[in-house]
Amino acid sequence: MSAVVIDISISADEYLRWYSGSAKHVLAHARDGRKIRFPASILQKFVTREGIQGTFQIHFSDDRRFLKIDRL
Repeated sequence: MSAVVIDISISADEYLRWYSGSAKHVLAHARDGRKIRFPASILQKFVTREGIQGTFQIHFSDDRRFLKIDRL
């Protein structure tokens, strides 16, 4: 299993576009410099009125499948 740490700041309006289907993936830069693409739907439980802000750790299996996400 591997993990990446990312900082996210997404407005509520921007996330709504992803959630409504106009974009299905988020592209972010991990703190270690890697670019990471993941399904926008994994962020759903972190959405507030202001959107999504914070630092998150995303865990992947060895074959790069999403396992879980944690707010740090």
